[in-house]
Amino acid sequence: MSTDDALDAGPYGAPDRELVAAAADADDRAVEGALRPKRLDDFIGQPRVREQLSLVLHGALRRGRAPDHVLLSGPPGLGKTTLAMIISAELGAPLRITSGPAIERAGDLAAVLSTLSEGEVLFLDEIHRMARPAEEMLYVAMEDFRVDVVVGKGPGATAIPLDVAPFTLVGATTRAGMLPAPLRDRFGFVAHMDFYEPADLERILHRSAGLLGVVLEPDAGQEIARRSRGTPRIANRLLRRVRDYAEVRADGRLDRATARAALRLYEVDDEGLDRLDRAVLGALLKRFGGGPVGLSTLAVAVGEESETVEVMAEPFLVRAGLLARTPRGRVATPAAWSHLGLTPPPDAAFAGAATLFDEADIGQGGRLDDGDDEPGTP
Repeated sequence: MSTDDALDAGPYGAPDRELVAAAADADDRAVEGALRPKRLDDFIGQPRVREQLSLVLHGALRRGRAPDHVLLSGPPGLGKTTLAMIISAELGAPLRITSGPAIERAGDLAAVLSTLSEGEVLFLDEIHRMARPAEEMLYVAMEDFRVDVVVGKGPGATAIPLDVAPFTLVGATTRAGMLPAPLRDRFGFVAHMDFYEPADLERILHRSAGLLGVVLEPDAGQEIARRSRGTPRIANRLLRRVRDYAEVRADGRLDRATARAALRLYEVDDEGLDRLDRAVLGALLKRFGGGPVGLSTLAVAVGEESETVEVMAEPFLVRAGLLARTPRGRVATPAAWSHLGLTPPPDAAFAGAATLFDEADIGQGGRLDDGDDEPGTP
């Protein structure tokens, strides 16, 4: 099951689950187009990436040539697509947008590259999902601005070199580790996008509220920001839901009381956990005494697929310090017991989590087991 499929799987694929999902749906993409900053000076957050990218772009403009190719990595919803559009705007160049899954054959990539104009910016989203033959063609195009088109088959096949206009490739990936090293090495500037601080999310929320034509009280902005999982896309989505609640059930004022009532209705708690997150923690604590427990067992306990729990719930729970992935399985931290208002038993597993790396945890071939139900399996 893919990440996109996991969004729609199981009983937690309802709108309340999607409210705190970092992936964008059609509604998000439509609204984000209006809320995106258009210039680098308007981009909020990511100060290190913003300053480094500014030097790369302005240096290239001074030299009168295309800048180095840019790779943007990081979790979804942090602004990779927005930065690609800003790069195009700062350079005053047209932008061509495609994605890795759309490049199924080398010929697909050749068709795109051969129609680029000089200086054009090519944004390749989810670049790690591009077909391998297309990756090999991209190596040459990025370095030599040339593609080799193979005509014919078998011994009579002939490679015809075609020149490509100098362009700037902006690649975006949520899984930088899946990119082949030769491809990563051809990017002159690599930036990793970090999760946002609540203060930056508040600034983004107030800017978005102004564009949406609503007045967001400062305390309401704080309330929404701290439940947004450090992700601007989620913050803007929660803002729209709070706005809807204020217009329908309140007097239209977006204050703290309204924000809290709206987010309570959508089952997003004070730490940004939704119903699936709390179901995973609840099963781990109440049914398995805090763990350790294997992923597939935990998924069955909440009525979900293993990948849904692993992709949709675990990353934030681990980052929030509520769950730990140990060699013997998933273990709840003391913060998880506190968050659900429960008292951990004296023999709670997390106290010994640091000593779980013993010989019994080493699978076949010396591989460390990842906490699944069948240790040592590949």
